[in-house]
Amino acid sequence: MKNNRYTMKMMNLLGVMACCLSFPDLYAQHQIKFDVPNPLAETPAWGGENASVSAGDAVVNPDKHWEHTTLPIGNGSIGANIYGSISAERITFNEKSLWRGGPNTSKGAAYYWNVNKESAHVLKDIRQAFQDGDTQKATELTQDNFNSTVPYGSADENPSRFGSFTTCGEFRIATGLADAEVTGYSRTLSLDSALVHVDFISDGVRYSRTYFTSYPDNVMVIRFKASEVGRQNLVFSYLPNPVSTGKYIRKQQGEFCYSARLDNNRMEYAVRVKAVTKGGKSWTDKNGAIHVENADEVMFIVSADTDYQMNFDPDFTDAKAYVGVKPLKTTEAWIRQAASYGYDALLDRHYKDYISLFGRTEFELNTSYSSAADLEKLSTPKRLERYRTGAPDYGLETLYYQFGRYLLISSSRPGNLPANLQGIWHNNVDGPWRVDYHNNINIQMNYWPACPTNLAECELPLIDFIRTQVKPGAVTAKSYFGARGWTTSISSNIFGFTTPLRDKDMSWNFSPVAGPWLATHVWNYYDYTRDVDFLRSVGYDIIKGSARFATDYLWHKPDGSYTAAPSTSPEHGPIDEGTTFSHAVIREILLDAIDASKVLGVDEEERQEWQTVLAGIVPYKIGRYGQLMEWSKDIDDPSDAHRHVNHLFGLHPGHTVSPVTTPALAKASRVVLEHRGDGATGWSMGWKLNQWARLHDGNRSYTLYGNLLKNGTNDNLWDSHPPFQIDGNFGGTAGVTEMLLQSHMGFIHLLPALPDVWHEGKLTGVRARGNFTVDLYWKDNNLTKAVIRSGSGVPCSLYYKGNKLEFETEAGGVYTVLLSDGKLKLDI
Repeated sequence: MKNNRYTMKMMNLLGVMACCLSFPDLYAQHQIKFDVPNPLAETPAWGGENASVSAGDAVVNPDKHWEHTTLPIGNGSIGANIYGSISAERITFNEKSLWRGGPNTSKGAAYYWNVNKESAHVLKDIRQAFQDGDTQKATELTQDNFNSTVPYGSADENPSRFGSFTTCGEFRIATGLADAEVTGYSRTLSLDSALVHVDFISDGVRYSRTYFTSYPDNVMVIRFKASEVGRQNLVFSYLPNPVSTGKYIRKQQGEFCYSARLDNNRMEYAVRVKAVTKGGKSWTDKNGAIHVENADEVMFIVSADTDYQMNFDPDFTDAKAYVGVKPLKTTEAWIRQAASYGYDALLDRHYKDYISLFGRTEFELNTSYSSAADLEKLSTPKRLERYRTGAPDYGLETLYYQFGRYLLISSSRPGNLPANLQGIWHNNVDGPWRVDYHNNINIQMNYWPACPTNLAECELPLIDFIRTQVKPGAVTAKSYFGARGWTTSISSNIFGFTTPLRDKDMSWNFSPVAGPWLATHVWNYYDYTRDVDFLRSVGYDIIKGSARFATDYLWHKPDGSYTAAPSTSPEHGPIDEGTTFSHAVIREILLDAIDASKVLGVDEEERQEWQTVLAGIVPYKIGRYGQLMEWSKDIDDPSDAHRHVNHLFGLHPGHTVSPVTTPALAKASRVVLEHRGDGATGWSMGWKLNQWARLHDGNRSYTLYGNLLKNGTNDNLWDSHPPFQIDGNFGGTAGVTEMLLQSHMGFIHLLPALPDVWHEGKLTGVRARGNFTVDLYWKDNNLTKAVIRSGSGVPCSLYYKGNKLEFETEAGGVYTVLLSDGKLKLDI
């Protein structure tokens, strides 16, 4: 049969559509959409080859499109942002362990590690100053003795010891197509499959691109195809990190390897790209660019790695303590294996792995009350614009919730580092706050949704990271506080950095309980999973060491009480003889240590010490405005709208303040939140959302959630501090879960903060402490059914609107609970 050109076009287009129809992504419920292509910038964010070592160290990202309109993909090790430009695709690329700093700079291991000041002997003078009422002397002694010699800025010393997370470069794929001749443009990220699609029509031909990063195969896959054969004429080029030195290695046509070392610390990294074509041909030029000519379809496979190796027991005299991987070998093995599978198998392996995590939890709201299908046709920027006017969009609210889960899966998987301030995504040499691990709320907030939204595996990188802090943190604890155990400070890198920085501004640089706060996550992971083997082999030593530090750090005052002196309320206010935040964190880690020792039946004598200290900590105080006091003196300002609400730690994420057990303190916490207001940075609104949920105020929680979406969210749904900072996304997802399910007070509280506007809905597959999985269904603002799955066979205690139900369970048992005549009843 002969076909004219039009018929051939239609047949090829139908073939593309049929291919899409075979994959469930076509019916994706959760999509972030754009209908306008990004413009193509000629230069990357760092500007060119002669980039500064501090390029990107600003609160305003030089590339607003990267921050607002690109689509992120990742597998926990590598990440990328897709621009979806026409004449040339642009992709920023990251490998999460590509960091400057550490012990392997040119000045060696001692230069890196020997930075703790021996300041423990000064504590007695500081405490005496507090005792004498001389807060100025206490402040000066703390400022002069509880910093270090390590500056924070990348350009403040050469070489920088602390370092920074840094870009792995950019890819450009020139297409030869003209921007002005495009119609029918679409750029989407499907949360249901972790796929990015770019589709458009140029000169009557439909072009389609697909992108994903595979966790099982540790590669990024990019496919270009079209509705006509022979249309792929492409040039794939690489712009490497400008503060590194490397070369291209060409082994075969149609592929390249770029092998390099960072200038700062000689970290070795490798990036490989291989083109696999259908029809046409591919070849590699002398500059490393891959050319594709007249292909029907092309798949690019990308792998990357560094020589970084995580180390829980570093030798402080060994400059290469964190070196142990050969990236040329690992990247070659990954790319050869991936190429042997082919596109369909790679996609299938990726999808099955991803959906096994993402598909555990479903969230629907008001499906009978909204025209979701019409709203889902809109681009995400248009939906946000509409939402900001006050128009309801419950689908956008569930989309944001699931986007938080997507980001955690994409940036934190077992076997690698945890999510940093930007998850895994970065577009410059340096970045805001070094794109580091901030230990005074930010890394902790990243993991608030992990266990509750049924992604416990994604918290394992955080626990491994905490393990890297323990040995260096023992030196920090001893040097500064004369304490046993371990702790860390406000900022950490991937090389075990636990020391305060050089700055004398102690409001942010002095954070002794950063370690105990991190350690509470270890108990939290156990409490959700009830994995006793984990607690015995990994978790307990971390918790115990942290409790020992907390016990030794506290000042046992002459009146018999214990107080944290000196201490601060992170990033806010003066040096104090006992901040509420510090006491709340210490209460939490001591309670965790006590419970952990009971579970394992160990350390009874030390447990008694923890119990004695716990009972002696200075109690919470209510101030003259009825507020929970932030400091030891009643100096709170009701007009202060500061972003940090540190002193409410006991309300959330802790559990020593609650409307159930301490109603007066809960009321005082409400006063604090009223004073601080419903605005702030993105992550701050995320924290306050969680705190309002813990106060069981659904409508106020909903206000914070709405403000987070309206005022703290970019067009691609990334959280805006500003700048982009991923913790707000995770705080938002965690906060919604807290609105609908809580389990921190020893029972499972169903719909504790359901807002009036969420008339009906379901949230299935979420987790409660005790290793329970819970499905929730409600209608007309009342619970209709809950399904409880018991993972460990422990007793179950439920609470809903004053009704309690307790019953025994068996491991693997499924229990349906109904609301009948206002009472919770098991459906037997």
